[in-house]
Amino acid sequence: MKIVKSSEAGQDAVRKLLKKPFFDEVELSPKIRAANRELLGEDLNASQLVERIVQDVRREGDAALFRYTKMFDGVDINGQNILVTEEEYAAAEAAADPKIVASLQRAADNIRSYHEEQKETSWMTYRAHGSILGQVLVPLDRVGIYVPGGTAAYPSSVLMNAVPASVAGVREIIMMVPPKNGEINPYVLLAAKIAGVSKIYKIGGAQAIAAMAFGTDSIPQANKITGPGNIFVTLAKKAVYGYCDIDMLAGPSEILIVADESADPAYAAADMLSQAEHDVLASSIMITPSEALAEKTLAMLEERLKGLPRETIARASIDNNGLIIVTDTMEEAIEYANISAPEHMELLVKEPFTLLPQVRHAGAVFLGAYSPEPLGDYFAGPNHVLPTGGTARFYSVLNVETFMKRMSVISYTEAALREAAPDIIRLAEAEGLQAHANAIRERGGNPC
Repeated sequence: MKIVKSSEAGQDAVRKLLKKPFFDEVELSPKIRAANRELLGEDLNASQLVERIVQDVRREGDAALFRYTKMFDGVDINGQNILVTEEEYAAAEAAADPKIVASLQRAADNIRSYHEEQKETSWMTYRAHGSILGQVLVPLDRVGIYVPGGTAAYPSSVLMNAVPASVAGVREIIMMVPPKNGEINPYVLLAAKIAGVSKIYKIGGAQAIAAMAFGTDSIPQANKITGPGNIFVTLAKKAVYGYCDIDMLAGPSEILIVADESADPAYAAADMLSQAEHDVLASSIMITPSEALAEKTLAMLEERLKGLPRETIARASIDNNGLIIVTDTMEEAIEYANISAPEHMELLVKEPFTLLPQVRHAGAVFLGAYSPEPLGDYFAGPNHVLPTGGTARFYSVLNVETFMKRMSVISYTEAALREAAPDIIRLAEAEGLQAHANAIRERGGNPC
């Protein structure tokens, strides 16, 4: 990690440091490249490989789904039950620590309570001559949730995706989880049960996304797919968008801390490492007008890195994607923070609520020394599925509305239509759509 002074580097250089490309082509592992050559006869890059998987699953269904699972995960599921059974739920309950299960339940209660506040209602309004206009909110019929299962288990992600869907009234929630050594983490299973997931399938990767998008004999088709994953999962969500909806294209996790001289460097370092341990690609940034804080935080980072269970991952993240920017003023710090549009923004300042109105682009904002980012990850209630890679400039946090659609309602009386007819006819004919105009005239619309 390095410290950059904006006054020395220049504003353009700092902006360039903060704006990273959202999608980079990843280098495939030797194992996957060898599988490409052996089984597909081609040396494909990540985008090409995902496109091949998606189209094969679309055409062949289960045959391609099972083939790619065996190819990449080494699991032969052909003929096996990929649906989690009641016996597996019971085994999870027996293996789980009751205290952790109780914490999951309390977290779920907080998440449900928060998202209940987001629910909107359908509405109707009466207009002139008895006409009625309105909007009807309809929950999606079936939603598919993807939960990673590779290097770590994420029961918190289960709650954050499934609980808002349940609050929205989605009829069926299905979930895809790649098993580890043939099994799914017990807390992932129990979180799904707490959150109201209908069915869980033991399958992952781009092929799981394609299966939910198009449906197969084993997997029902979903109207929308949500949930985080690796680059292959993200590219697959991008490829199937349009055949179904998706929540967002999620990149590596990121945190940006805006801090003043009152901030505790130990808190800042701890919070930066909380993101760095996610992934070698994760980004941890601090922006502050205090050079002293910058130096102390840098030293604290090195001290706190030692001995972390995921030290290798966190160190690679901090070394490659960590950054501390020293600005001339707090206003400049906020400006740079908005340019970055981070997934998580912490305001470690003496008066955080005075700065909040200046924050325009962030997935979630954490105010004050006792609102660290992991509070939002696990327990507070707001969703932790957030826009990354600068997409907070136009994406929103996952919420109840994510799982609903809006239908317009229009009901005009004869008198109301007659009054509007001249305007409609003029506009239709101006666009050269005579049949549109005729549909109004047939009902006695004024031709003038």
